[in-house]
Amino acid sequence: MSSFDSTKKALPDIIKQITDGKMQLPDFQRGWVWDDEHVRSLLVSIARSFPVGAVMLLDTGGDVKFQVRPIENVTFPHGLPEPEQLILDGQQRLTSLTQVLALDQPVKTFDEKKRPIERYYYIDIELALQEGRLDEAFFSVEADRKKKSDFGRKVDLDLSTRELECRQMMFPCREILNSDSWEESLQEFAPEKFSTYMRFRKTILAAFRSYLLPVIALGKTTSKEAVCLVFEKVNTGGVSLTVFELITASFAAEGFNLR
Repeated sequence: MSSFDSTKKALPDIIKQITDGKMQLPDFQRGWVWDDEHVRSLLVSIARSFPVGAVMLLDTGGDVKFQVRPIENVTFPHGLPEPEQLILDGQQRLTSLTQVLALDQPVKTFDEKKRPIERYYYIDIELALQEGRLDEAFFSVEADRKKKSDFGRKVDLDLSTRELECRQMMFPCREILNSDSWEESLQEFAPEKFSTYMRFRKTILAAFRSYLLPVIALGKTTSKEAVCLVFEKVNTGGVSLTVFELITASFAAEGFNLR
């Protein structure tokens, strides 16, 4: 009898499960480490409907108990809810997508030198509709929503208000899953550009809203040893785990929190 199920889930449904607290992290998972370039590249891949890898989850409610925590920067007003599933593989991708698509605050990421930065992500609508230029269309700006040069002294692009976004046709990625409010503003500030926007909605936005992620779910009867072995095996790619992180995972179900 198989101890896991494989299926596909719509990206918006997974994001909602995360923001509702139904999907969380086992506390032995490392923190979020992806940089700005990784985040942007992931967004471009989904916009192109490219595969970005499977997500592996563990159903909760079994004998093996792990301390849990939410995805970075996801908060709950009434305390931490009880999760239904834990993320064993796919944390970096799901954290990136949740922060970009679902949270109304700048994404806390890193630059190429691993220095912490805060960024908002945008899509240049007109550039995204041009053949072969989708990669260039996705970009990020600083927390004040301005793109600058000359060591911050020159403002090259100002997106600090909804009107500026609409008139310049720069779409905020945090509106991808629900663009109703932005569309109302576009009708108010730049109605002559609405037909162009609709072509963008039918291609780029639709790609995100209909995107299916492969999901492997381990049953709640999965043993601690199996969970830790799976965690080690699936995390051999990407950013390598340290010995400490692997040991932390091994002891997590015994009531120890080595962090």
